[in-house]
Amino acid sequence: MILSQRHRFTIPEEVHYLNCAYMAPLADSVSAAMVGGARLKERPWAYRPADFFTSVEAFRSRAAQLAGVAADSLAVVPSVSYALAIAAANLPLGKGQRIVTLADQFPSNVYAWQELAARNGGEVIAVRRPSQSCWSEAVLDAIGPDTAIVAVPNCHWADGRVVDLVAVGEKCRQVGAALVLDLTQSLGAMPVDFAAVRPDFAVAACYKWLMGPYGIGMLYVDPKHHHGQPLEHNWINRAGSEDFSRLVDYRSDFQPGARRFDMGEKSNAPLLNGAVAAFDFLLEFGMEAIAETLAGKTQAIADGAAAFGLSSAPIGTRAAHFLSLDLPDDRPADLTDRLAARQVHVSLRGASLRVTPHLYNTPEDSDALLATLSECLG
Repeated sequence: MILSQRHRFTIPEEVHYLNCAYMAPLADSVSAAMVGGARLKERPWAYRPADFFTSVEAFRSRAAQLAGVAADSLAVVPSVSYALAIAAANLPLGKGQRIVTLADQFPSNVYAWQELAARNGGEVIAVRRPSQSCWSEAVLDAIGPDTAIVAVPNCHWADGRVVDLVAVGEKCRQVGAALVLDLTQSLGAMPVDFAAVRPDFAVAACYKWLMGPYGIGMLYVDPKHHHGQPLEHNWINRAGSEDFSRLVDYRSDFQPGARRFDMGEKSNAPLLNGAVAAFDFLLEFGMEAIAETLAGKTQAIADGAAAFGLSSAPIGTRAAHFLSLDLPDDRPADLTDRLAARQVHVSLRGASLRVTPHLYNTPEDSDALLATLSECLG
């Protein structure tokens, strides 16, 4: 178990922030790296052409280490929606074919597929899980010969219940369907075995469980798509762009691997440096240890809440870092406001309270949540 790392964050003692699934606070080292990156532009005469590339490759290298994939298979993106637009532009969908998603899935992993289906005469199927179970069975049952694409997360953003990505990946390969993953609510907090899952595309925004800044993310692209169509055509993604003296010798070839899919103006030092510092924070402990520690935190809260009648799914059905407490029908309409007034910060998603702690949390944070919940619901 990892000891609390609260001393590395600017979180006042009286604030009980248990809402990493909403947005992670920046560690002091991440903020410092971002400020340092921003200040580079105070001296543009010292910013060399090579610097446009070194900071990007540092991000790509650390992201690859964190995800356990080859750096050449990662692209730098500004958002999940940008990454999924790339996936939609590079995956075939025939008339009458289906795209499988989860019911009430986060919108960024829905709109791109709705547009693709409408354009090509396909259909989006949003599966629903049986009550109190994980999503795996529903997804596997929905994949058939007419499935072209499966676009799912590792765990649902609202209830935390998991999808068995290894089993889904295998079923996709059996029927010839592509697999596209939104790992924003899992990568950084739980291990993902890319070699076993074998997705076509997988994206994670950095501002949640990757502990980094807003406005940057990583996109995994399977090597079979490395010659695909990028979303935009910018100068820096073309081959030979390191030589500023020859930029108008226009090239039709690209930088190697997934770099052709990198966003324009990717050499954003504040975001890149901040993300690298965040990745270093996570790599210091490793995914296995982080997952085990967060499992202990969510389970302790689940056990405490059960004492006054709040139920939750067990670990395995839900992701270990993700707790959703089922609330009674007669809960106060302003429950989260009451909690926030006591400096307890969580999220309400549907009829459940989403509680997502991280390494910066202490037992006092959990105690404050349980005491305030008991008082508000009592």
